[in-house]
Amino acid sequence: MTIRPYRKTDEAALLALWQASGLVKPQNDPRKDIARKLRVNPEWLLVGENAGRIVAAVMAGYEGHRGWINYLAVDPAHRRAGLGRAMMAAAERLLRAAGCPKINLQVRTSNRDVIAFYQRIGFAVDDVVSLGKRLEAD
Repeated sequence: MTIRPYRKTDEAALLALWQASGLVKPQNDPRKDIARKLRVNPEWLLVGENAGRIVAAVMAGYEGHRGWINYLAVDPAHRRAGLGRAMMAAAERLLRAAGCPKINLQVRTSNRDVIAFYQRIGFAVDDVVSLGKRLEAD
């Protein structure tokens, strides 16, 4: 797998990957999420390509205090092959190079497999409550 920054021509393939991975939810317009990311550190939206096909992706962000991971996805047909680990390692390299001291991410509590994946790669459950407030309706 080759990891590279997202290109605008990747949109349809990225949306299909996110859909197949169960990451698209009614409250978030994924096209708007891509457009928003392209305004801030666009090179931190990474895709993993295998034989010309996007099989993995991750979105990283950093506002000067904490790094964030969003939309980590691996094509269901390519899971358990180390692609998620590779995408996270690439995102961590970007964040470390920016001076980021800690990464945060959110996982739905019902998604036990994903929580276990993150724990296997060194993440721990923080004793916090995640709160959110929409500033723009999708």
